[in-house]
Amino acid sequence: MTELQARSFDGEVAQTFAHGQAVMATVGGSTLRRHTFEPGWRWSESLKEMAGTDSCQTHHIGYAISGHLHVKTDDGAEQDIRAGDAYNIPPGHDGWVIGDETFLSVEFAGTT
Repeated sequence: MTELQARSFDGEVAQTFAHGQAVMATVGGSTLRRHTFEPGWRWSESLKEMAGTDSCQTHHIGYAISGHLHVKTDDGAEQDIRAGDAYNIPPGHDGWVIGDETFLSVEFAGTT
């Protein structure tokens, strides 16, 4: 039987990088990530070197809480993601914050 759980992202270990951070929490056998990207954050400038790839190779499924993110895939498709949007971003993309508001999202990272 599944256990009733609630878990806060607060106090969890964060991965920090230029203009942002990612925090993970596991609950009910699923892992979620909270991303905080400040104005000026861009994947190709903030995480490319750490990832060691030319574009982000992670598949993202999530929900935008605040801010505005622009995503461009390796094949040239582009999408704006704004507060209130659910999103699916396939591997092979770059993304960057638009405007002066922090982009905050929660993503579903998988089931353990």
